[in-house]
Amino acid sequence: MRALVISGGGSKGAFAYGVAQYLIDDKKREYDLYLGTSTGSLLIPHLALGKCKKLHEVYTSVNQSSIFSNLPFTIKRIHGYDQISINHFQMARNFLKGKKTFGESLNLKKLIKETFTFQEFEELKASNKDVVVTVSNLSLNEVEYKSIRDFGYEDFCEWIWISCNYTPFMSLVKKDGCEYADGGLGSMVPIEEAIKRGATEIDAVVLQTEVSYYNRMPSKNVFGLISTLFTFMLDRIENQNIRIGKFAAANKNVIINFYYTPTVLTTNSLIFDKEKMKSWWKSGYTFAQLKNDELNQIEP
Repeated sequence: MRALVISGGGSKGAFAYGVAQYLIDDKKREYDLYLGTSTGSLLIPHLALGKCKKLHEVYTSVNQSSIFSNLPFTIKRIHGYDQISINHFQMARNFLKGKKTFGESLNLKKLIKETFTFQEFEELKASNKDVVVTVSNLSLNEVEYKSIRDFGYEDFCEWIWISCNYTPFMSLVKKDGCEYADGGLGSMVPIEEAIKRGATEIDAVVLQTEVSYYNRMPSKNVFGLISTLFTFMLDRIENQNIRIGKFAAANKNVIINFYYTPTVLTTNSLIFDKEKMKSWWKSGYTFAQLKNDELNQIEP
């Protein structure tokens, strides 16, 4: 069984789409299992349907308002560096409404249903492909994996949305009596789950460099500090997921083909810049092409 696994990474999902497009359109890879976390969860239903052109249109046109119904921060470009700061008015408004998070991402939920239609859901569910998204159950302190085979259209769209909710900057969702948040809080790169579900060969797109190159700018405010702390935490989770995945693969004789980003794309994946995302898509496509050319030269 061949699986495609795509990690979390916010706006960096544009790079993952470029990699996946090359593998699916050019290399003609057929996958039985598609498993994603956060932005990966947004990508995998369309990739399973072969809708690469549609994905290109979506990932190169979104901006902050496409995602946030209540944007908790402002962005200023200072000396070529994106500086984020608290949007005090929007955060106060959110807390006055009794919300538990800094911002809300209801616009993303609408976007998911606009771009992934009921007809497409039915087509995918009727196929022999399995599409699985990762969510974090904060109430039960567990990571859960939601398969398209187990849910109707409305529920599955909501699980995709929940998988992308980078709490506390985005919505905290109460569903089935539990509080849920971004799958990346527990499993950024769900390689081990793909192996548990029977994968024997995995193409894993990791939206991070293989070796750390970070030397972060000092935090300018509380919001910047919180963002940096969460990024640090998710990086550690990602590294742990990869180590566990490699260990599980070695014990099960599973082949893993890793596609890391060759450079640091951004230090804040909550910023959705159309032009940068177009560039990252091209970078992902070209990188996958070069990597496969190198592998072909090595093989006898």
